[in-house]
Amino acid sequence: QVQLVESGGGLVQPGGSLRLSCTASGFTLGGYAIAWFRQAPGKEREGVSCISSHDGSTKYADSVKGRFTISRDNAKNTAYLQMASLKPEDTAVYYCAAERLALSCGNYTPHEYGNWGQGTQVTVSS
Repeated sequence: QVQLVESGGGLVQPGGSLRLSCTASGFTLGGYAIAWFRQAPGKEREGVSCISSHDGSTKYADSVKGRFTISRDNAKNTAYLQMASLKPEDTAVYYCAAERLALSCGNYTPHEYGNWGQGTQVTVSS
């Protein structure tokens, strides 16, 4: 059974950091592009970042560029999203997703990815 499980969410003060993890089971994550998405209450799900399976190239939304870092450890079948300098507007449920995409991680839009985790809540508040 293909499964993705996110962890690492929580409550953090503005300016703080969190590292989210996305662990795969039932398949080898190394052959998949991985993306992180987030969805705030009343808003559409938006792509945050992605990393390709081909060469590890990455993409970031402008809103998180310079603050978030996506990475992967294929040996651990896990991907990460390191988040720093967090802002209240980063508050959302964060989802990881995986898909077999050739050469790149696409445009990290939800319809490109077919395997999803259940999400983890990130709340940035003082």
